[in-house]
Amino acid sequence: MSDFISNFWHLYVAGITLVSIIACLILLWFSGKAKAMTANDNTTGHVWDGDLREMNNPLPRWWVGLFIITIVFAFVYLAMYPGVGNLAGKFGWTSAGQYDAEVAKANAEVAPLYAKFSGMSPEEVSKDPQAMAIGDRLFMNNCAQCHGSDARGSKGFPNLADNDWLYGGSPDVIKATLTQGRNGNMPPMAAAVGTPEDVRNVAHYVLSLSGSPHDSLRASLGKSKFGACAACHGMDGKGNHAMGAPNLTDDVWLHGWGENAIVNMINNGKVNQMPAQASKLTEGQIHVLASYVWGLSNKTAVAQ
Repeated sequence: MSDFISNFWHLYVAGITLVSIIACLILLWFSGKAKAMTANDNTTGHVWDGDLREMNNPLPRWWVGLFIITIVFAFVYLAMYPGVGNLAGKFGWTSAGQYDAEVAKANAEVAPLYAKFSGMSPEEVSKDPQAMAIGDRLFMNNCAQCHGSDARGSKGFPNLADNDWLYGGSPDVIKATLTQGRNGNMPPMAAAVGTPEDVRNVAHYVLSLSGSPHDSLRASLGKSKFGACAACHGMDGKGNHAMGAPNLTDDVWLHGWGENAIVNMINNGKVNQMPAQASKLTEGQIHVLASYVWGLSNKTAVAQ
């Protein structure tokens, strides 16, 4: 990968760009100086369709002038804008800067709309039809790709409508998750649990915590080995919001259900990431979006 970010490539691009323009100049000069072998009537001897003869006439002046103007424009453009390797150009224009400017302009235009909701609590915002319509659009544009258009998620992506939360489901926690993102890490625990049989036993004990189908004998053998997991999930298996450790007693399975899925999790661990949205959304947008997400799992409170 380092080959693609070395200093060689910007020099390569700069060289290709400048050589191409200079080659055009040489071609133009050569076409004006080169003399073709012609007959007395200024024809080259090439004939098409019986009587269509090629003449050795010079290029039209307007065409030559337009060609020169194009080359001059290319040099001026490269001096003003980036195009010669990593040189920024006199104006210092970048596509990222253009994007940021357009986003800032758009945010300034809609700021008065979000200002209306900034003084309202998330619970109040979740009851406002206009705010929820805006929140729905924000969710579709920024969250639905992972959590689904119905916010019910899929394997590896949490359901936001079931009131089961890894880090807590209060409006403030949801807002913090949107702003800062989350990095969940379940380390491989096989070595701490014991033998492969111990891992299977623990898997059945975990299944028993939620009343899921399991082997009761293996579950009883795995209970003592569950102590390796209790530091995060608690001795009762109900998880820890401060660490993002899932509740293992509620029959909600983010990464798959069953003995094989749990054994794989214990053996290999899992890393999940929720990207931070602070760089994409304004504070007002995050406030409305957090209120919308909170309302998805608190429909009874919203309806009151």
